[in-house]
Amino acid sequence: MAEVGPERVPGSHRGRGRGPRLGHRRPQTWEISDSDAEGAPAREVGTPARSSVGERRAAAKALRADQVLERLVVCVDPAVLEDAGSDILMEALGTLGCECRIEPQHQARSLQWSVVRPDPALSNVPQEGKAENEQEQLLLLEPQEFLQGAVQLTQMTDPPCSVPWLSPESPTRSHLAVIGLDAYLWYHLQPQRGGSQKTWPPKKSEEAQARVAISWSEVEEALVLLQLHANLDVLLVASWRELSQYVCAFTKALAQLPSKRFRDSQAFSFCTAGHWASGQQVTRDGSGLRGVWWRQIRQFNRVSPAVADAVVTAFPSPRLLQQALLDCSTEQERLSLLADLPVKAPGGKQPRRVGPDLSRRICIFLTTTNPDILLDLSS
Repeated sequence: MAEVGPERVPGSHRGRGRGPRLGHRRPQTWEISDSDAEGAPAREVGTPARSSVGERRAAAKALRADQVLERLVVCVDPAVLEDAGSDILMEALGTLGCECRIEPQHQARSLQWSVVRPDPALSNVPQEGKAENEQEQLLLLEPQEFLQGAVQLTQMTDPPCSVPWLSPESPTRSHLAVIGLDAYLWYHLQPQRGGSQKTWPPKKSEEAQARVAISWSEVEEALVLLQLHANLDVLLVASWRELSQYVCAFTKALAQLPSKRFRDSQAFSFCTAGHWASGQQVTRDGSGLRGVWWRQIRQFNRVSPAVADAVVTAFPSPRLLQQALLDCSTEQERLSLLADLPVKAPGGKQPRRVGPDLSRRICIFLTTTNPDILLDLSS
C-alpha cells in the first residue's frame, strides 16, 4: 500500500487577503492507494510532485535492461577461439547487442563481463542501481583439467580455502564451465574387476597409471564442496551450443540486474505495477473506510468484486467481523463463519456462496498472531 498522507487544501497557503472564505473550507482528507500510477515512482509525503519525477525517470531509463546491455562489455580470451566450437559462441554474442572484445584475460580460456559507467549527468542514481566496476568471469575447463582439480578437493581433510583453477586474489566473481564432462567420463571410465565401481582415468595406458583414480561419487563430492564451501557454481554442458545459450541468458540477466536493484531500493517498490492513481479518499468523519475495507478483501487471491461485496455487506468493517469471530464458540464455527454468505450472480443466475476457503483465509488473517503463517494453501 502506498504512502498515506493528508491531502493539501487548495488555497490554504496563499497570500494575505486571498485565502478561502469562512464556511467554504474543504474538509481535510487522506488518500489511501494500493499503488501509484503505473510507471510512476512512489512519492514521499510532503515533497512536491515535480521535485524528483524527472530525475527518477531519467535514472530509471538509464538503468533499463536495453540501455545497460549497450554498455555491457564481454571480453573473450583468445585461447577460447582455438576450439572448433567457439564460432557458435561468438555468433550468439554478436546477436545480443552488447560489445564483444577479444582480449587476453588473467585466466586463460575465460570470459569476463563488465559494465561501463553510465552518463555522469545521472548523479541521482543510487548506489544500489549502479553496476559499474562489477565484473563476472566464466572459466572454461577441459574435462581432464576439471577432474584433476576434483581429485585435489576430495583429498583435502578441511573445507577448501582456495580453488585449484582460480587465483585467490582475483577481484572478479568466478564461475566454472565444463564442456562434455559426462561424455568424457562415460568414455573413459571402466568397471574394475570384481566390482561395479568405475574410476577415472583408465588403467590401460602408462599415463593413466601415473594419475590418481577418481570415482563417480568423488566427482559429485567435489561439486558439493565447490558449491557449499567455495560458493562456486559449476556449469556442466554437453556442447558449445548449450554453453552459448547459457552465456546469452547470463548476459541478459546481468543487464537486468541494475534496474531490479534500483526498483528494490525505492520505498514500497512492491506496488510499482499498480493501476490506481487516485486511490480511496477517507475523510475525518470516516467516510470512505468501507471502500478501503472492500479493497482489503479484494487483495486476497481469487476474490471477485461480487464476493467482496458480499463480505462487506454482511460486515461493513473489520472490527465488526473480528467481534463476530470472537463470539464463535468453536474453531470450526469461526473458520466457516463467512462460508454461507450469498454472492450475487450476474444475469439473474442462482446466487452462490463465499465458500469455506476464503472464509478460512479471512478468519486466519484477522485472528492469527503468527506472521509467517501461509494463508493460501494452493499457492
